[in-house]
Amino acid sequence: MQHDRRILLLALLAGFPALVAAGILLWLTPVSDLFRWTLFGALVIGWLVTARVAQVRVVRPLQVMANLLAGLREGHFTLRAREPQADDVLGAVQREINALQETLKEQRLGAMEAGALLQRVMEEIDVAVFAFDETGALRLANRSGERLLGQPVERATGRTAPQLGLEQCLTGETPRIVELTLRGAATGRWEVRRRPFRQGGLPLDLVVLTDISRVLRSEERQLWQRLVRVLSHEINNSLAPIKSLVGTLTGMMDRVPRAPDWEGDLARGLEVIGARADGLNRFMASYARLAKLPPPALSPVLVGDAVRRIANLETRLPVRVMEGPAVTIRADPDQLDQVLINLITNAVEAAKETGGSVEIAWSAGEGTVEIEVRDEGPGVPSPGNLFVPFFTTKPSGSGIGLVFCRQVIEAHGGTLTLRNRNDQKGAIAQVTLPVAGPG
Repeated sequence: MQHDRRILLLALLAGFPALVAAGILLWLTPVSDLFRWTLFGALVIGWLVTARVAQVRVVRPLQVMANLLAGLREGHFTLRAREPQADDVLGAVQREINALQETLKEQRLGAMEAGALLQRVMEEIDVAVFAFDETGALRLANRSGERLLGQPVERATGRTAPQLGLEQCLTGETPRIVELTLRGAATGRWEVRRRPFRQGGLPLDLVVLTDISRVLRSEERQLWQRLVRVLSHEINNSLAPIKSLVGTLTGMMDRVPRAPDWEGDLARGLEVIGARADGLNRFMASYARLAKLPPPALSPVLVGDAVRRIANLETRLPVRVMEGPAVTIRADPDQLDQVLINLITNAVEAAKETGGSVEIAWSAGEGTVEIEVRDEGPGVPSPGNLFVPFFTTKPSGSGIGLVFCRQVIEAHGGTLTLRNRNDQKGAIAQVTLPVAGPG
């Protein structure tokens, strides 16, 4: 039985005993039959009307609230319940419906604004974004994806990944680098990222393609330009005095008669030329060493043993070893030794300028080991340039040592920093290495 009919039946049943009692009283009262039946008919009509009014008063607010909720479900957020006059259960329900309408209105507006922002971002970013369904058919693509495919998304939608040349993007590990030849772009290298998501209850694969060829070409060009500038500067610094000396010696040899001490001048000039050539050779050898660094051959290394061994190699100045915990890491022993030698050498040379001391310490963190080489030298004058290749503050330095050290440490999955001390004058070289080796 429907709810409104149950309400009507309950109202009728509630008034039925009173109707029966009234009818009995009428039959026991000495009145005429016409009056008795007229009054009983009026009671029956009143009973039915009252039951119907009770039904309407209960059902109609429910119908109004149902219509309001249906309108909210359809997105008509301008519909509101009439403000209740009484503080009863029905008024509380009406107030809650109006509060729900305000909440849904704000959420709908926020969702629309977020969707519009996401759509604008998807259109403007220089990254190709695709969505494929379970069958490998294209369902979504942004503007960059259209340019990459060389066709509008309306034409590409429904075509499979092999037909679009994107079959590599739906298989294999992610993220990874792949080479693709696509209709709207030349052959290049792309970083592929793939993640599952759901839209409208359907599982989809989101594929993001980032063109790294252009970035790599730009970085490569900048590196070549920097390398050419550095090499040109160093070679010119060596060739300029050589050329000048050659001109001087040639003029001296062509002079008639020659000077009495021409042989000594010739020997000194050749000695200077040889020294400059040796310096240029050392510079090129340092660069070759940096460029040909092999990958680390990992093996267990006791940090304390390595630190003490390298500290004992330094004879110009005692290196104080601050004992730390017994910890073993996975690293290349030879490369790690060379890094520690370079850092201790730099610290000793700095400390000798001021008559200070040098100490080395290590500590263990959560999955990492930190090794610090501290000196009491003059400090670091220009920390921002220390890791620039060929930059040096030493008269005879090559500018390769710290770059080599950082390259070795980063190959081990760690970091190398150099900063001035806060407690006193001097500098701290800090090496942070993972215990388990590079990830």
